[in-house]
Amino acid sequence: LVIIISPTLVFNLVTISVSTQPQAKEKAITPKHDLGERPLRWNWQTPIHLSKHNQDILYMGSNKLHRSLDQGNTFELISEDLTTGGRTGDVAFSTLSAIHESPLKFGLLYVGSDDGLIHVTTNGGGTWENITNGLPENRWVARIQASQHDEATVYVCLNGYRWDDFKPYIYKSTNYGKTWQALGNNLPLEPVNVIKEDPTNPNLLYVGTDHSLMVSLDGGVNFMAMQHQLPNTPVHDVVVHTTAKELVVGTHGRSMYTASVKELQQLTKEVIATSIYAFPLDKKKKQSALGSFLGLVVRKFRTNGCSSFLHQQQSSRRNYDCPREKGRLGALQSKAGSQ
Repeated sequence: LVIIISPTLVFNLVTISVSTQPQAKEKAITPKHDLGERPLRWNWQTPIHLSKHNQDILYMGSNKLHRSLDQGNTFELISEDLTTGGRTGDVAFSTLSAIHESPLKFGLLYVGSDDGLIHVTTNGGGTWENITNGLPENRWVARIQASQHDEATVYVCLNGYRWDDFKPYIYKSTNYGKTWQALGNNLPLEPVNVIKEDPTNPNLLYVGTDHSLMVSLDGGVNFMAMQHQLPNTPVHDVVVHTTAKELVVGTHGRSMYTASVKELQQLTKEVIATSIYAFPLDKKKKQSALGSFLGLVVRKFRTNGCSSFLHQQQSSRRNYDCPREKGRLGALQSKAGSQ
């Protein structure tokens, strides 16, 4: 099953392509307000979240949180308005801008809004709690990330450039958002767009700002640039491929990039504390009969644009198709075999 979700910037239309065959079927799945109710407010970058606990469950945020249990065919409201309320203007404001469900507990959901509010529910939307207290006010909630190592831990990054505030705002809570701790004292003076926790090393954090990709090895206390061959461009998303151990970086207008983080993931507190550390080598295959070879001759010939290789050993011979080389190679093979 392949699901492709495409939010548009106009009319808040979200389409979904569901395919089990080569040709996908596309349909609109945007939830609608009921007749007589106030219209829903949608962010231009509508937050969408697929549950890790059930591939059929989809969350979408307007100014309220919507949940589908059947791949978007139907939706139900699981919250009231989680913003400060709408404003008159050309662009919808007071909308949800971030959604994340804990990968460790189904129904533990965090949502943030463009007007600076953050709410949490521990029972799938049955009750909600405002956990904004202790955070800067009226700042766009750019990303919420529930930890995949500890159920009570959650990260949030706020963005203030729309108010001419370019400070980096990153916070961490270890008690479901009841209290917050500021991270990244040495981050560059630029807005933060995304924060992600490494799936292997809980102290390894990745942060995307408006000009760079930053990484922390100590849980966010200190950060350093991870910028080699990466242009100075806004980083809007990062994902760690768990099998390949590669970081996938999505930028604004400058394509996508990948980088190996296999060694970074091994930099635990214990490894960093050692004076020297040797990373394990990848397993390499070798020929079981390598020691029985009596000799190997490798010669490369280039004649009139024709290239061939002579690999000669006492137990084997190879044929070559280059007509201009046959005479010379035959003589060399005979000479090598007689030695």
